[in-house]
Amino acid sequence: MDAPKSDTEAMDEHKLAEMGYRQDLKRDWSMLHNFGVSFSIISVITGLTTLFQYGLNTGGPAVMSVGWIVVSFFTMFVGLGMAEIVSAVPTSGGPYFWAAILAPKNIAPLASWVTGWFNLLGQVAVTTGITFGLANLISTTATVGTSYEPTAGKTLGIYAAVLFSHGVINSFGVRALRYLNNTSIILHSVGISCFCIAVLAKAPTHQSAKFVFSTFNDATGGDGAGWSVRASPAYVAAIGVLMSQYTITGFDASAHLSEETRNASWSAPLGVLMSIGVSALFGFFVILALLFSIQDFDATVGSDYEQPVVQILIDIFGESGAIVLMTLIMVCVYHCGLFSMTSNSRMMFGFSRDGGLPHFFDKVDARHRAPIRAIWLAATLSFLLAIPSLGSTVAFSAATSIATIGLYISYGLPILIGLIWPRYFKKGPFNLKFASRWIALVAVLWICFITIIFCLPTANPVDSQTLNYTPVAVGIVALWAFGSWFLWARRWFTGPVRQIQAEQLGIDLEDPAAMEKVEMQAKLAGDVSDFKTQ
Repeated sequence: MDAPKSDTEAMDEHKLAEMGYRQDLKRDWSMLHNFGVSFSIISVITGLTTLFQYGLNTGGPAVMSVGWIVVSFFTMFVGLGMAEIVSAVPTSGGPYFWAAILAPKNIAPLASWVTGWFNLLGQVAVTTGITFGLANLISTTATVGTSYEPTAGKTLGIYAAVLFSHGVINSFGVRALRYLNNTSIILHSVGISCFCIAVLAKAPTHQSAKFVFSTFNDATGGDGAGWSVRASPAYVAAIGVLMSQYTITGFDASAHLSEETRNASWSAPLGVLMSIGVSALFGFFVILALLFSIQDFDATVGSDYEQPVVQILIDIFGESGAIVLMTLIMVCVYHCGLFSMTSNSRMMFGFSRDGGLPHFFDKVDARHRAPIRAIWLAATLSFLLAIPSLGSTVAFSAATSIATIGLYISYGLPILIGLIWPRYFKKGPFNLKFASRWIALVAVLWICFITIIFCLPTANPVDSQTLNYTPVAVGIVALWAFGSWFLWARRWFTGPVRQIQAEQLGIDLEDPAAMEKVEMQAKLAGDVSDFKTQ
């Protein structure tokens, strides 16, 4: 027998019903849990460790340290804009649903469709970047004190195994996810704090503040001239902030988990902002700890391990100590990848429920209360995106660029729509009031800037091995989103579908053909405008 619902639970379900949805997912996450998932997905130790080599080569310590401050500042504007929207529209669909609600009726379906596909791209790519980064860390750490020789094929195999384990836990360990979330919060806060303190305390010598904040390094040309010569140092600094911006991504998880969070209209926006703010502070601490503790800059950049963090730890703690601390880092990265798949699958579940993906993927397992089909779709797509690593030396940085661009475009489109058509924006309890539009403008301009610079070449000369295929991947998704819309999707996709109204019309929600027929006939086309006027 189910326990009686509290007033908060009843209010959450009523709010969800207003948006047209049943409470399919189990709502038992607190604000701390909601924050913890986004904090775990941002996982500063993940982004910084896996892209530390990129940072040292593309701008060096100055761009890494100062760039982190700049990126954190502007990302908070994006977070504020997102928090205000999720407070008003707390659903697992997140950005694509917001776009439909905030846009005028005549363009709402198109806005929802395009935003959904960019969010899906970013979600898949960020899961790929995190878990493939972990596979690289495992391969590199395995070489310390052994004769193991990593290859692209071996790393891809490790990646597949880790992805599989994430899929299994997400499918059958839904209850355990809350406890793993608590563990992840402790690891990413207390664990990483202890890590940084140990590194600073044990380091035989420390670099100067001048080194950390003003040393510029351009190794984008390998043995030849880098982009600071071919273009300018400003170009290198601009593309160098990828390390920071990629790290602070994934905070939309607080929105995707809002249907599982109690008091979502407050908990979800606070989860977004807390995850950005806390991650900004912890990330800066990690960067400073590692940069100040570099013993030999040239040896660290040119390390035989091809992983500067491993080299820094070996120089300080020796091989055995480095393996222990790298294990701590890898456990953190594992949790990050695990919860990235959780967020990824919830987005796909919501998008499928609303017709953006085949309805096959919107089923929730009755026993485990998890969208198992969406979980394995997320795992499969993430694996496919990593296959180019077999023939590209810049595949990982490209995956991180794709993740950053895809996610931030999907963050920015609803914010831009709300900025252009504010009359459709019915604010929730988290309200920025007079500052709302100015914050939205800064957020949109910043997203435009990073979208352009992360499509630019990162290595010189540009050839088949060093080509940044980010614009190709982003272009394919843009072509698909707009092409499919004008060719066929506009005939039937009407934006978010209201489950409750569909049931009242006698539609079998378990029958994809029935739902498609209704969408084709546009019987639910008025739902978005109805919600706007409530």
